[in-house]
Amino acid sequence: MRIDDRQRHLINRYQRDFPLTPRPFAVIGEELGLGEDETIALFRDLQESGVIGRIGAVVPPNRAGASTLAAMAVPAERLDEVAAIVSACPEVNHNYAREHRFNLWFVVTAATAADVSRVLAAIRRQTGLEVLDLPLERAYHIDLGFPI
Repeated sequence: MRIDDRQRHLINRYQRDFPLTPRPFAVIGEELGLGEDETIALFRDLQESGVIGRIGAVVPPNRAGASTLAAMAVPAERLDEVAAIVSACPEVNHNYAREHRFNLWFVVTAATAADVSRVLAAIRRQTGLEVLDLPLERAYHIDLGFPI
C-alpha cells in the first residue's frame, strides 16, 4: 500500500498523545481539515492493509491486570503452526520469531496472574511444547514509536 501525506501524518503524529476524548477521530480530523468519518476511514485503511496493527492504549505492565513475557523453543518446521495457536489466544497481543533456541516470543495479558498462568498452560497443552514464563522483574521503557 502506498501511504499518502495525510496517512503519514496520522501515523507519525498519533503514535503518542492520541486524543482522550469521546470523539477522538473528530479531533484528529479537525487538525487535518477532514470529517470524522473520513478520518476513521483513513485509519481503517491503514489497519486493513497491515500498515498499522492496532489503535489502542499502551498500559504499563501489571497496572491493569497481569502480564508476562513468554518464550518457546519451537522446531523450525512447526513455527508457523505454533505461532498461529499462540496468536489465536485473545490474551496474546503479539508474537514474534527470533533467531535463538527460544525462537517464538509473546506477551500474555489477562485480568489476574492466575489467568495468565491458565493461558500459558493452555498453550502448552495445545502445542505439546514448554513455555518459558519471564515475568517482569524491573520495568524499563522502550519507545516503540517509529517515524515514517
